[in-house]
Amino acid sequence: MRTSLAVVTAALLAVLPAAPARAGGPGGAPVDLDALFVGAHPDDEAFSLSTLGQWREDHDVHTGVVTVTRGEGGGNAVGPEEGPALGLLREAEERAAVAEAGVREVFNLDDVDFYYTVSAPLTDQVWGGDTLEKVVRIVRQTRPEVLLTMGTAPTPGNHGNHQQAARLAVEAFYAAADPQAFPEQITREGLRPFAPARLLTGGARGASRTGQDCAATFRPANPAENVYGVWSGRASARGATWAAVERDAQRTYASQGWAGFPDVPTDPAQLGCDFFTQVDARVPFPQPGTPAAAAPTAVLDGALTRPASTVPLGTLFGLRPSTFDVRPGTAFSVKVTATAPPREPLGRSSVALRVPEGWRVSGSGDLGRLAPGRTGSARFTVTAPLTATPPEDGGGRARVAATLITERGRGYTDRQVELSPAVRGAQQPLPQVAQYEKWAAEVGVPQLRGLVTPVLTLPSGGSRQVGVVVGNVGDAARSGTVRLDLPEGFTADRTEAPYNDLAAGESTTVPFTVTNTDTSLKTSNEGGDYPYTITTDDSSVSRAALELVPATAVPRAASAPAVDGQDGDHSGPALDVSRLWEGSACSSAADCSGTAKVTWHDDTLYLLVEVKDDVLGTRLPAADCKRHWRTDAVEVTVDPRGTSENTSTTFKAAVLPVTAEGPPCFLRDADNRQGPGEETAPGMRVASKVHAGGYAVEMAVPMELLPSAVDPAHLGLNILVYDSDTQDKTGQTRIGWSTWGGVQGDPYRWGVATLPGYRPPPDRPTTPADPVIPDTALSSLDSPQSLEQAIRVHVPLAGGPEATASHSGRVVSATRGQDTVKVTLRAGAVGRAHLFVRDDQGTAGSRVVTVPRKGTTTVTVPVNRALGADPRVVTGWDSGVGTAVSKVAVR
Repeated sequence: MRTSLAVVTAALLAVLPAAPARAGGPGGAPVDLDALFVGAHPDDEAFSLSTLGQWREDHDVHTGVVTVTRGEGGGNAVGPEEGPALGLLREAEERAAVAEAGVREVFNLDDVDFYYTVSAPLTDQVWGGDTLEKVVRIVRQTRPEVLLTMGTAPTPGNHGNHQQAARLAVEAFYAAADPQAFPEQITREGLRPFAPARLLTGGARGASRTGQDCAATFRPANPAENVYGVWSGRASARGATWAAVERDAQRTYASQGWAGFPDVPTDPAQLGCDFFTQVDARVPFPQPGTPAAAAPTAVLDGALTRPASTVPLGTLFGLRPSTFDVRPGTAFSVKVTATAPPREPLGRSSVALRVPEGWRVSGSGDLGRLAPGRTGSARFTVTAPLTATPPEDGGGRARVAATLITERGRGYTDRQVELSPAVRGAQQPLPQVAQYEKWAAEVGVPQLRGLVTPVLTLPSGGSRQVGVVVGNVGDAARSGTVRLDLPEGFTADRTEAPYNDLAAGESTTVPFTVTNTDTSLKTSNEGGDYPYTITTDDSSVSRAALELVPATAVPRAASAPAVDGQDGDHSGPALDVSRLWEGSACSSAADCSGTAKVTWHDDTLYLLVEVKDDVLGTRLPAADCKRHWRTDAVEVTVDPRGTSENTSTTFKAAVLPVTAEGPPCFLRDADNRQGPGEETAPGMRVASKVHAGGYAVEMAVPMELLPSAVDPAHLGLNILVYDSDTQDKTGQTRIGWSTWGGVQGDPYRWGVATLPGYRPPPDRPTTPADPVIPDTALSSLDSPQSLEQAIRVHVPLAGGPEATASHSGRVVSATRGQDTVKVTLRAGAVGRAHLFVRDDQGTAGSRVVTVPRKGTTTVTVPVNRALGADPRVVTGWDSGVGTAVSKVAVR
């Protein structure tokens, strides 16, 4: 490996007592990585493989992938496997896919993949409190200079698992370098703190051209962000473009329906970039707008590669403003620090600070002579003029930058700040957004805040309270006014309202009641976003949006409708469920469209959904009545009180109109109690009628099945149709009533229904029942692929600790028998051994045995076929306080 940034932690370690050598598995120290991608599921890295492959081929960059779950909660387009068996399949797909880009190491953390959610807090709750510790342990073991991950923010449709995995990567960037974080990894396990050099998220907000100049032509939505691109149109050593190599890798994920992905364009000019947005860096990096920033190595520069005329690798360079929120006319300080590599001097050094035009700077940038390992710092005072106004774009962000000048080369770094008046107002955030902003503040990454446009939903023709949160970031109490400028078709109970005596550092919420007065306005993603502005004290202007969702009144039926799959006893309006929300557009109304009628009687909801569909998808066996998005299905989602933060407090049921055996089947998914309908929704009835050109689905849902009592004035409701025109268990189109990307996991974007005349039983609780969420994941102890990797790279399983010698166990010999292999184990204590007989064809036999005492134990493992080349026994040992791995050849 090239000169690395292991020296980044030198300053930290200087104040620590001598630490033992880094811990490693049997036979050596852990694998030393250059880059590490942190994702939630197999395939999360799949759209970065073009870049990882180029780095490997051109610069010998050794990348690993952390995958928090094995995706057991996803669908399966190739077989009946689910749960741990599906996890084993998806792990194999991931290892094969990333190998196309030269990536060999995949570190599974064994956390639960429960179902699609857009909630990071729910994900954190299910994964538990030890996931960050596992990520930090792997970072400290493998010591990657570049850390890559996904999007951290709850932007619409962003999977909550993806958000949480990305937040763990961000936290690990800082925690892995901190000796006070998980100190037992240092004191007991022999690891040492390690500080990755650069942290980036995949993707970017902005626009670019395709072709070779895609990186150079990228224009970020926030001009103060540092975005780097790697063109996928470059040719690989195998002749194909890297985009084509990546596409072949993606097709490996056949279980997710990716085998049929179309070819990428053959003209490189039509291929774009993989983009990465920098979150933080401890080293110099390419200055935005320069040719170096558009180079394929831009993400690696300063950490793993050294462009001409730049400072040596191992140089640390950072800039820290005293505040993120900059007020016009108020000075703030900026500290710039540089550290020479431990074995190489930088000589006479200085820094020059660069600020937006018109801002004032004072202070000396002299750092003195920087000998090997020596740190120099400079402090500046910066003041934005009283007349400074936030940029029109970028959310008020500005860039404060520093250039390092030394006898050995130059370096660049920068930071974002946000220009803001003393008092500012913004629309109240959604709960998940508020939680995210709180997380960003606690972790110390204010540059990640403000990524989600403030939105609140409003039922068509309805009203709601809209709060404006007014915050005082000044140094004195303030009073003033807040004004709303609403679009046509909306009114408020007042256009302007005061706030009084708001103390410095405090916030208050100013309420308005907003009404949609024009029910002809479009709803959902057909045009239902209505931007408006909030002005506070005529100096702070923020932009927000109201999102109109469809609304309906559900009539009471005079008598209970017959659940027979046909109309005749359903009153009320026909709801249009033909709006596209994901996938390919319907080619015609005959291809996919539909209407729905909803009514109620006594304590039961009745729904009739009539779908036009000229080609039916796969007829799944009734025993495979799950993962309804794989074929044709109708899903109803109900949020009893219209206030759910995520779907764990909702009811979601799906009906497959036809099965291999004929009759329909139904299930609950991604809600308060998922599973087969007969088990999870006793008393619910379904029926269907399939005919030429489509089908009808009818269902009766007793409201006692809902997680809480219905609020008849505000019931969250959605009706979604999944359309498949293939026989390979993959869906093509998703249509529905209230339609937005990822809407199946977003209760606040569902439509709103009222139930005039309905009253829930008085003893029915209004607090939702505790959700029942799947908690079974494949253990790495049961994955021979994970075991063999742990043996090869000397990194313990699943981000956990290695068992100490006194608690460890290992295989010491294996002898071939008649349809068996006799295995001898040596144990230091009681434990469980997971034994796999392997050869060049895969696994020939396995067994899990409990070893009841210290010493030597002999067991037999049955095999189901003759052994091929390279027969061996691979063993995972579980001591209860750590794991161990070992292997031995079969004689």
